[in-house]
Amino acid sequence: MSAVKGTNKRALKAQETRRRILAAAGELFVEQGYGATNLQEIAARAGVAVQTIYFTFTNKRTLLKELVDVTIAGDDEPVATMEREWFRTAMAAATAQKHLRAHIAGTRPVLERIAPIHKVIETAAATDPEVAAMWPADQPDPRYTVQLHTATVMMTKPGARRDVSPEEAADLLYGLLSTELFLLLVRNRGWTAQHWEDWAYTTLLPQLCD
Repeated sequence: MSAVKGTNKRALKAQETRRRILAAAGELFVEQGYGATNLQEIAARAGVAVQTIYFTFTNKRTLLKELVDVTIAGDDEPVATMEREWFRTAMAAATAQKHLRAHIAGTRPVLERIAPIHKVIETAAATDPEVAAMWPADQPDPRYTVQLHTATVMMTKPGARRDVSPEEAADLLYGLLSTELFLLLVRNRGWTAQHWEDWAYTTLLPQLCD
């Protein structure tokens, strides 16, 4: 029993260390930029040895990739977006209108989390080919995959417009619920996230629902 407890304690300690490193990296990447931040600075802020970062993440690029994945998910659990509770709840909605409302409400916190590091990702990918290679342009966009899956189910429900295909619905969701548009309205134009959520719903509602 004591051996099991010891193993659990070590696992919890490693998980907490990982979270501290990710938090420190996120703060420094936003403050200084990805290129200007080195692992020694991240280690100092996280209160760990730099060797711990190498052992946990291998290098700065994979640390960035892990940071993006955790930021999108909201935690470090290995659960894909389409298996998340908010997504499954939206998929279970009885009507297209309720599905749309729940989907937008669930998307909003994801966009709020990713917004601070969006510029970091763009700049890093533009200046480091190995970072760009972590999100290959010739591979299906995971965000579009989520929107297409949503649209395919939503457009079969009561209240959905019958003259709009799932592919067109997915395009509309993909465009209006994009990080870029969220940042334009919330960060650049000063909208609240709630205002954005209400606007997205009222804009998409007549496009997708009767």
